[in-house]
Amino acid sequence: MLIPSAFAQTPGAAPDGAGLQMIILFVIMGAFLLFTFRSQSKRAKEHKQMVDGLQKGDEVVAASGIVGKVTELGEQYLTIEVAKDVEIRVQKAAVQLALPKGSIKAIK
Repeated sequence: MLIPSAFAQTPGAAPDGAGLQMIILFVIMGAFLLFTFRSQSKRAKEHKQMVDGLQKGDEVVAASGIVGKVTELGEQYLTIEVAKDVEIRVQKAAVQLALPKGSIKAIK
């Protein structure tokens, strides 16, 4: 015989409930994606509100880890004083965290 008997057999039917299992799997995956996108958009909205609420004198942490006090605000950029007479200019979006007043020691 040239063809083994396993290849000559017809495939069996799908087990009962396989269609229902696929639907449940897709519903679970859809819910997971929905919660993931929802939490990301919520986080982005909170960050935008924090950045829009920045004022002169606020203490912030930039995405690079630099800590300083806001000395100047522009539309897209802000200036942070990191030491006495040392200021850097960063994008507003690079501000990662606004610290409570007095969190950093006085810049000398």
